[in-house]
Parts: sequence; structure tokens; C-alpha cells
Amino acid sequence: MSHAVRIGILGDFNPEFPSHHATNDALHNGARQLNLKVESQWIPTPSLAAPTGEKILESFNGLLASPGSPYKSFDGMLKGIEFARRRDWPFLGTCGGFQYALIEFARNVLGIADADSAENNSGSRNIVIYPVACAVTGRMGGAPKLSGKVPEIRLCPGSRLQSFYGEDKEIVTEEFFCNFEVNPEYEYCAMEAGFPVVARGAQGEIRALESPTHRFFIATLFQPQLSSTEKNPHPVILAFVQAAADWDRKSSATACWNNGFSPERHRDTEKISNCSLFFPLSSPL
Repeated sequence: MSHAVRIGILGDFNPEFPSHHATNDALHNGARQLNLKVESQWIPTPSLAAPTGEKILESFNGLLASPGSPYKSFDGMLKGIEFARRRDWPFLGTCGGFQYALIEFARNVLGIADADSAENNSGSRNIVIYPVACAVTGRMGGAPKLSGKVPEIRLCPGSRLQSFYGEDKEIVTEEFFCNFEVNPEYEYCAMEAGFPVVARGAQGEIRALESPTHRFFIATLFQPQLSSTEKNPHPVILAFVQAAADWDRKSSATACWNNGFSPERHRDTEKISNCSLFFPLSSPL
């Protein structure tokens, strides 16, 4: 094994949250599968809002925006996601990380200054994240409305996300633990910001976004870490850890992390355009 790949986990670690332990375990299990060593470190959201926040983020090879909203610092989480988007750092956001990614796009790309989640009770007129509309059947008592293993998650053919599962895989089952999802009235925010929808639920609900122009920028409402095991690491976790390792090697060799975002060096735009860029509700499987 080479030196450790450093993964920064954006979020406020809570030992009572199973998803937080699952996040740590999934990263290390994925690394072992890839014959890599990973050092993961939780980065409290208030530290991301501090003047030194960007320097902290630069010390990592990949960034994972964790579940666990509302976060201690709303602004800190947005700054962490903005850093990954603007500087083209390998990024994976799950559950709350997915939700805050869309809020970040709406605010900082589209200029919707008060874009927010209903969870924060801010009084905003632009609630891009709102309560789950349809509860899943058979969930455990007291669990979120969208929780447990949910079948019929449709992947966008030709997307990077689909490639992690295998080109012949278009419908998958994923594990959720969420009370909030994308308000469909604000679906356009993802599209206009350049982050097409690449997975939908059985009723057309948005379940994942990705960027075709970043080296790795994927956000999922489901939590791949919950179904990732030592013997069977989740394909999204494997892909993220590999992307961080690739970035570590490239940045170490060329120090190109100082150069910021450069769309010319990316190669995936054409690939995703072949599957219908925005994967609209009417897209056939």
C-alpha cells in the first residue's frame, strides 16, 4: 500500500447516529477492497465557516458531506460544498449532504439567496428541500418517512453513477434514512446549475445528482454507506475512494490543485449527454 488517502468528512460527528459510524466503516472497507489505506477525519461544520476553513479542506484528497442535518453551522456546510464545487475536489454528498448540495447550487450558482430546507424553519420563500411527500411502507416504528431499503431506484443510462453499478444495471435498491427530499418545484436548480438528475424514485422523485464536468462530484439522497459492508463495499463508495486516490496521485505529481477548476481537462460531458442530460420525468428506461 502507498501512503494514506485523506478523506475529510464534512459534518458534526454524533456517536448516537448509526449513519456516522457507517460512514467511517464504509470508507475503510472500500479502501481495503482497493488495496488502499484511508485516513478519514470529521470536520465540524463551524470550523468550515472560519477563515481557516479553506486551508483545512485543502489538506484532504476527497470530501464527503455526511448525513446529520441540521448541522451546527449551516454556512459552514455550504462553504465546504462550495469549495469542492469551485475547486473541483472529489466530492460525495449523501442524505443531508445531498440536500445541502442543492441548496448550495441554488444560492451560489443561481443567486437564490434565501434557498433553504424546510427543516431549518427559516421563513424562507424558497424552500428547495421539503418534507418527504410519500412515506415508504413497512418502515420501522419512529423511523423517518423515507427509510430502509427502497427498491426501484432508476439510474440514468450512460451516467457516471450508473457506470459504478455496471452498464447493464438500470434499476437498483438503495437504503435511505431521510425525512426531507427535493421540492419538485425547484428541480430546475440542479439542471440550470449544471448538475443533472441521474437517479429517480419509482414516482419520479430526485434521488441523485452528478456533475459531468468535475472529476468526481456526486450527491445521493440515499446513503450508500448504510448498505456497504466489508465483504461487499458499495460501488459508489468504492468509486469515491478511488477518485480521491487518483486526485492524490495527480495533485502530488503536478501540484495542479493550486490552479482551480479547469473544464478542459474533463472527459465525461459527452458520455452523460448520450442518456438525456437532465433525465426528465418522462425519460423512458
